[in-house]
Amino acid sequence: MTDIECVVAGAGVIGLAVARALALAGREVLVLEAAPAIGSETSSRNSEVIHAGLYYPTGSLKHRLCIEGRDALYRFCAEHGVPHRRIGKLIVATDEEQRPALDTLAAAARRNGVRIEPVGPEQIRKLEPAVRAVAGLISPDTGIIDSHSLMQALQGEAEAHGAITVLRAPVVAGRVTQHGFALEIGGAEPGKVSTRFFVNAAGLGAERLSRSVGGLPPTTVPHIHLARGVYFTLRGRSPFRRLVYPMPDALTLGVHVTLDLAGRARFGPDLEWVNRVDYDVDPARASLFAAAIRRYWPDLPDGALEPGYAGIRPKLQGPGDPPHDFVIQGPQEHGVPGFVALYGIESPGLTSCLAIADTVGRLLGLGL
Repeated sequence: MTDIECVVAGAGVIGLAVARALALAGREVLVLEAAPAIGSETSSRNSEVIHAGLYYPTGSLKHRLCIEGRDALYRFCAEHGVPHRRIGKLIVATDEEQRPALDTLAAAARRNGVRIEPVGPEQIRKLEPAVRAVAGLISPDTGIIDSHSLMQALQGEAEAHGAITVLRAPVVAGRVTQHGFALEIGGAEPGKVSTRFFVNAAGLGAERLSRSVGGLPPTTVPHIHLARGVYFTLRGRSPFRRLVYPMPDALTLGVHVTLDLAGRARFGPDLEWVNRVDYDVDPARASLFAAAIRRYWPDLPDGALEPGYAGIRPKLQGPGDPPHDFVIQGPQEHGVPGFVALYGIESPGLTSCLAIADTVGRLLGLGL
């Protein structure tokens, strides 16, 4: 049995950020990833937005880690040459009935310490001529990022400080031991690993992984609901200069406009509760997207939407439930020394990755 000081299960953006933080602190780190590539699930199937932190309940983990992570991420990108742009976001109320909710959102943003600028319909037309709305908010600190380049940079720095990443190596079972954990590794080359510190950053598989660890109280493991969202891309040139978001609903930020770093527009995600991971995009959903988009872009041409891609969000709330915060469990919650589990790390997880990594280090008692 191979003995490693720290094992991180999952090589998405969170697992790689954790591995980097531990390696920079001088720890021996092994990252085990079930898939044949890093970040092939939630980390690469999202809007690639650096969020400003305005949506989340004040004092929640999502709020605090988004603010801290946003600033750290902009610095990291600048220092490591990760493609990104602080492009800004326009949030719009498309009718008078939405104006009170927009005012409430602006007040929440200010409580969260997020810069926000109210704009009226004339300003909106100057900023985004294609958009029609009665009022809006500009978030200047919202940005876009190349998530793949980010993960490569995190992996590169982690490995430059001694971390090892192994692909096609799922953690299939484990048990708590007197000195840490004994883990069983599947894949083409199965084996066993013992470790003092174990981080479950398995994303969509985090619940299953924790339930496979003997000695971890099962009552501490929350159920993860799979929330599928698809994206459609815009055929032709984008009329937008920045991101455009409708008013959020209880579970999502709405079908919004995001831009990639080449300026191409995509719309999404929607929300569909599913029982299995499925990344197919049904072209028939384009009509539903078009109806949502035309509330703020009435001149969307017929037939302009093309199927893009799909992602699955690991939500801790199910249909009809209120929004849930991140859950980052350390020994204080589950009673197992040396173990940290991350559940429900959806948006703003990408933005928060560096702050989440530091939190994991502190919960492990490693002083990060």
